[in-house]
Amino acid sequence: MTDAELAEGVSTTALMIAAIRAIETRRPDGLVRDEYAEHFVRKARSGVEMPTRIEDVDAGDEDPVWGRLGAYCGLRTRVFDDAVRAAATPQIVLLGAGLDTRALRLDLPAAVRVFEIDRADVLTFKSTILDAVGATARVRCDRLSVDLAEDWDVALLAAGFSVDLPTTWIAEGVLPYLPRPVEERVLGLVDRLSAPGSHIGYEIVLGQESPEFRNHDLYAGTVEAIGSHLPSLLDGGARPDSAGALRAAGWEITERPVADYTVRYGRGPDPSVDDPIRQARWGFGHKKSRVSCLRL
Repeated sequence: MTDAELAEGVSTTALMIAAIRAIETRRPDGLVRDEYAEHFVRKARSGVEMPTRIEDVDAGDEDPVWGRLGAYCGLRTRVFDDAVRAAATPQIVLLGAGLDTRALRLDLPAAVRVFEIDRADVLTFKSTILDAVGATARVRCDRLSVDLAEDWDVALLAAGFSVDLPTTWIAEGVLPYLPRPVEERVLGLVDRLSAPGSHIGYEIVLGQESPEFRNHDLYAGTVEAIGSHLPSLLDGGARPDSAGALRAAGWEITERPVADYTVRYGRGPDPSVDDPIRQARWGFGHKKSRVSCLRL
C-alpha cells in the first residue's frame, strides 16, 4: 500500500468515526453528544455518502457497519471520554486525534491544555470545518501535524508540552494501524514524556493479523459503506505485548474486553455475537514512577 493510499484510508476511517458520533448524537439514548460530527460528514469530499442518522441506513441497527461496528465505536468513544474526565490531568494528548472534538465537547476545566497529533491532511480539514462553524474551545488546543511514525515528541515539546505535569494519553483506534516497531516507539515516547500520575487509554485487537479476522463477514460491507476494506488498513504483522511493556516501566494497566463495557453502560455491541469485536481490548492505566525500560 502506497503512502497516498494509506493517507486516504486513514482519513476515511476518521470520517467513519465522525459519522458514528453523529448517529449517536441523534439517538435519544446516545452515549455521545457531538454537535460538530455531522458538519465533518456533510463537508467531506468522500467517494461515498455516509449517514448521520441510523434512520438513513436501510437495515438500521442490523447493519454490520453502521449498526454493530457503530455500536462498538460509539461505546468506545464514551468509555474513553469518561476516562479523560476521571483522570483530570492538566494535559491531554490525543494520539492520532482524527476528527475527534474532545477539546470542544467535553466540559474540561479552562486550565487544561489539549494537544492533538495527526497527519496534516486530517487536521487541516478538521480546522477548516470547525473554523467555518465558529467552534470555540474553553481550553487551549494545539493541533500538531506530524505522523506518529515521525518525531512527534519534538513537535509536542516545541508546542509547550511539559514533562513535569501529569498527562492523559489517548490512543483511541490508533495502535491497531501501526506497525509493531512504531507502536513500541510510540509507547516508549509516551512513557519517557510522562510524569508520575499520568494516565493512558488505548485499544488493541487480538488476532488482527490472522486471515480469519481480516476476512470476517463483519467487514464485508465496509468498502461500500466507507470506501475502504477496514481490515486491510490494520497492520498485518505480529503485535507487541504493549500492556506488559508498560507494566514493566512502572504503569498499572488493566485491559478488559468490550463486553464488560456493554454490560456497564447498558448499550453497545451484543456480547453474545462471535465476531472480531469480541477480540478487542481497551486498556487503561496510570504511571506510578519514573522508572522506564520501554524501547524507543
